[in-house]
Amino acid sequence: MAEAAGKGFRWVKHVVSTEKAVLQMEKENKLQFIVDVRATKKDIKEEIERLFGARVRRVNTMLTPRGEKKAIVQFEEEGKAKEIATSLGLM
Repeated sequence: MAEAAGKGFRWVKHVVSTEKAVLQMEKENKLQFIVDVRATKKDIKEEIERLFGARVRRVNTMLTPRGEKKAIVQFEEEGKAKEIATSLGLM
């Protein structure tokens, strides 16, 4: 996802793959992304649904101490986060 802008990504920069992010993916069906600081929750939801063809239940955002915006995306379909992570090469 390093060249995310060239592949139809407007708001999403890259996926977060920390130990905590992997636990959230497995237990809560969530993925974490670093996104453009100007992106709204609606922008993020629409882009994730368009790119991965998966219904998004909810998006939570926060600013990291580094000044980046992190989005935690929960999916409607059970196991979808793990499926997307596998397709992105995280698992």
